[in-house]
Amino acid sequence: MNCALSGEVPEEPVVSKKSGLLFEKRLIERHISEYGKCPVTGEPLTADDIVPVQTGKIVRPRPAQAASIPGMLGMFQLEWDSLMLANFAMEKQLHTARQELSHALYQHDAACRVIARLKKERDEARSLLAQAERQIPAAQSVVAANASVHSNGTPVADDQQGPGASNIRPGISASILEKMTECNVTLSQQRKMRQISPTLAPVDALERYTLISSHPLHRTSKPGILSIDIQSNKNLIATGGVDTNAVIFDQPSGQIISTLSGHSKKVTSVKFVGRDDMFISGSADKTVRIWQGSDDGNYNCRHILKDHTAEVQAVTVHATGDYFVTASLDSTWCFYNIASGLCLTQVEDASASEGYTSVAFHPDGLILGTGTSEALVKIWDVKGQSNVATFEGHVGAITAIAFSENGYFLATAASDGIKLWDLRKLRNFKKFTPYDVEPTNCVEFDYSGNYLAAAGSDIRIIQTASVKSEWNTIKTFPDMSGTGKATSVKFGPDANYIAVGSMDRNLRIFGLPGVDGAMES
Repeated sequence: MNCALSGEVPEEPVVSKKSGLLFEKRLIERHISEYGKCPVTGEPLTADDIVPVQTGKIVRPRPAQAASIPGMLGMFQLEWDSLMLANFAMEKQLHTARQELSHALYQHDAACRVIARLKKERDEARSLLAQAERQIPAAQSVVAANASVHSNGTPVADDQQGPGASNIRPGISASILEKMTECNVTLSQQRKMRQISPTLAPVDALERYTLISSHPLHRTSKPGILSIDIQSNKNLIATGGVDTNAVIFDQPSGQIISTLSGHSKKVTSVKFVGRDDMFISGSADKTVRIWQGSDDGNYNCRHILKDHTAEVQAVTVHATGDYFVTASLDSTWCFYNIASGLCLTQVEDASASEGYTSVAFHPDGLILGTGTSEALVKIWDVKGQSNVATFEGHVGAITAIAFSENGYFLATAASDGIKLWDLRKLRNFKKFTPYDVEPTNCVEFDYSGNYLAAAGSDIRIIQTASVKSEWNTIKTFPDMSGTGKATSVKFGPDANYIAVGSMDRNLRIFGLPGVDGAMES
């Protein structure tokens, strides 16, 4: 009798009490220890269920093939051939399984891509629908107003004729202007009484600032940080990158809070609103997105604004936190309501041929500054949307514009360096040429107005002074990105750290060594 497992005559035969099958003892014991069941019937089986069988010693006859060396060689050859055939069959099965797995993975990846595309199209359709629903009441009110004007004999404006008119803008209403005026009066009074914060970083501290951390926030395939903003009350830093993403970064913990995807081209400008966890990004894809923060730390896109016909270069938020302005290479700037995402007015500069490259609100909110690609700095009265002053003298496009919190000074940057303007007398009173060849890419005052930062082939911190006094450079940080192009710089709360973006993918924080860069203000 042969073993039910090996098919050979067993040396130590045992019989299963349950199935009555004969097994080689060592084989069935090993099988029971691994599986706990009969290998033939599949019934539960233990070592107690097998009974040894007493037999005489078996002398196995020698097969005829093993009686001679040629016979043994032939037997070995047959065994080898069987092994090779079995190995070939196994490899063939493995190849077939791999092909099936690859095909299944390809189908899964294609399905995921289709789902992602459909979700994106759904979200864009929802956004467009919501924007259309918001604009319908405004369009109706404008059409009604035009109809009443027409009935009095005044011709209707060409761009607002009929219910299907395009680019209908309701304008900045009297209530909005009143709200902005009240904000202006309040901030002006507060500025006169405001004193320098006792926790403001002193000059000797800034002189000891050094690199304390570096954080890779954007993709290596498309490196470059083009814009930075800081939400001081939460110590959050936002960056806009060439990789089409905006990133929200928690400075104290050193962790990325959220990566905001949706733009199809580089993000040129990012701004925190300062309330309601809202955030704005402008892009070279001609759109502006308004994002809303959620309890889990993520940001969801509430509005996609498509009023510009060329790259959006800059975004600035009004002091009320209810409105913002965008500037574009299409030679227009747009005034928006943040809550509704509605463009209240779009101001076109007929004299500009190449468009706007930068924009900033005056701290009091009734004056707007814009920089053009034609080296002009224009000052606008927001109430009347009129150009009240133009500053000339730069060479090349205006790369940055910044108002001091004292309300008197304006800093502008271009390829020929930095110019400082006195808004009381509308004149240039000082000029810096920090970089011989490279342009100055960014200028930024700190909140106190005591320091001015410039970014270009390196980063420089300048101590501000009066119109007639010297403005001295107190610290120079080398550009550690290896690109030789620092693109953006921003002061943290009370200037207790400085955030720098360059044309690599790293956000760098400069501060006092050995001290937490996110000092509590």
